[in-house]
Amino acid sequence: MLMLVNCSNCRTPLQLPPGAKSIICAVCHAITHIADPRSGPPPPPPPYSTSNYHYAPPPPPPVLSAPSPYNHAPQGQPPAAHGHKRAVICGISYKNSRYELKGCINDAKCMKFLLVNRFKFPESSILMLTEEETDPYRRPTKHNIRMAMHWLVQGCQPGDSLVFHYSGHGSQQRNYTGDEVDGFDETLCPLDFEAQGMIVDDEINATIVRPLAREVKLHAIIDACHSGTMLDLPYLCRMDRSGRYVWEDHRPPSGVWKGTNGGEVISFSGCDDDQTSADTSVKF
Repeated sequence: MLMLVNCSNCRTPLQLPPGAKSIICAVCHAITHIADPRSGPPPPPPPYSTSNYHYAPPPPPPVLSAPSPYNHAPQGQPPAAHGHKRAVICGISYKNSRYELKGCINDAKCMKFLLVNRFKFPESSILMLTEEETDPYRRPTKHNIRMAMHWLVQGCQPGDSLVFHYSGHGSQQRNYTGDEVDGFDETLCPLDFEAQGMIVDDEINATIVRPLAREVKLHAIIDACHSGTMLDLPYLCRMDRSGRYVWEDHRPPSGVWKGTNGGEVISFSGCDDDQTSADTSVKF
């Protein structure tokens, strides 16, 4: 069973895998140690480890006696970004499980085709995470999706265009920090979510929304259940079929700023926070 703990530095909720004694926050990179009541206080936390995903890390930390499962990046080089365009595309089918979906990998392939052929994204600047990938570090696990999100925004410059696409299961969990108007966090369900837990919207916001500087644009397409506010953006636009629209204020009751650092983020969701999405068949 997963244990929910707060980061010792920024208080972001973290899901501790079974048996882990420490965990590194993907938001502020601080290490939170889970205290054993029979032991003394933990040593001061070292800085976050280096990564092959090329996001500017601090100096390498000393080796921990009980390393967290999240204190290292996957092996292998991500594709280099060209032309100030970069994309992460996730498609998860959960094959041979009771959660299996039929269309998500096809969604991912269609999105890549669109970006390459219509919007001229170089293939080498698109990171695909699907179960069909032979490279284990390109499978849509929780760890790999986290590292891909860091790679997506690292080093972005004014004028850059970024895309984050996710097709798979989404869910909700109770929020205990006062950040949600409806009292629930939205979550993405990686391929290994039953063992490693889900990715909470607070982490998604802190990773790919808040770091964006002026003149950097991110488009996110989230095709999942409960995806209405999956990026935790401060404002939500509702539009009806006639084109009429209204803006809703979704700034959290806690007062925490969930917007960018001057950049622009536009997120398209498959449904509202209290709704579910489903596979469908369309014939032309």
